[in-house]
Amino acid sequence: MTLEELAEIVATRAAASPDESWTARLMAKGPEKCAEKFGEEAVEAIIEAVKDDRTRLTSEAADVLYHLLVMLQSRDVALSDVMAELKARQHKTGLQEKADRPT
Repeated sequence: MTLEELAEIVATRAAASPDESWTARLMAKGPEKCAEKFGEEAVEAIIEAVKDDRTRLTSEAADVLYHLLVMLQSRDVALSDVMAELKARQHKTGLQEKADRPT
């Protein structure tokens, strides 16, 4: 599965009934709750990375990607816009990109 395919699934499920879809239920709670859930999943992934538990990290990373897409959907930010931003940065090193950011 690609991120684009997952983003499509998230968009479809976001439009479903909250009684039938976890994604729709989460979206119904608003963007703030979507962001909170993303943060929780990110922390769980960090914990598994520190513990060096490859299996749990893989599972938590999947949760992070899913909840990132839900958070983006909740704020009407297209994955294609995020990918375009990454593409614009690909010819710079991370140090150059950080130096070019407004202070």
